[in-house]
Amino acid sequence: MLRIAIIIGSTRPGRNGESVARWVYEIAQQRSDAEFELIDIKDFNLPLLDEPVPPSLGQYTKEHTKAWAAKIDSFDAYVFVTPEYNHGTSAALKNAIDFLYQEWTNKAAGFVGYGSALGARAVENLRLVMGELQVADVRAQVGLSLFTDFENFSVFRPAPQQEQSVNAMFDQVIAWGGALKTLRK
Repeated sequence: MLRIAIIIGSTRPGRNGESVARWVYEIAQQRSDAEFELIDIKDFNLPLLDEPVPPSLGQYTKEHTKAWAAKIDSFDAYVFVTPEYNHGTSAALKNAIDFLYQEWTNKAAGFVGYGSALGARAVENLRLVMGELQVADVRAQVGLSLFTDFENFSVFRPAPQQEQSVNAMFDQVIAWGGALKTLRK
């Protein structure tokens, strides 16, 4: 069975990402076609990239990097839950991604963005990064508006049709994740 990480891409105090990711995870738990795990980058306490050699060499020296690498390597696909900060993804998520290389490659990714513009620019930012990491990002994505899917910009209340968007994204992530798993063997 495929293992899929749902990654909370913000470490900001008072972040909306945790409630969004938990909602995505609850939808995932209704499925039987993959195993899902909620991953919070905040739990890994990753400083600004502090490894002495490029991640593509896989020569990690720091314990936090080794723990992060082991966790990410254990998955076949990813769903990134990203805020949009200043027309991009969060610095914390970009930093967490940049710590590794091989652990990401030849896997699939989907995106759940949130912000004033549905997190669309943050997702586009991540799509560029995924291309460099040889991650197949799927077309279906979830865009959540701070104006319509949140009460007072902070209490998450997704519109009913959003669950359908999440499942459409999961369908594609699972299909691509399964196809790429054969490539990695």
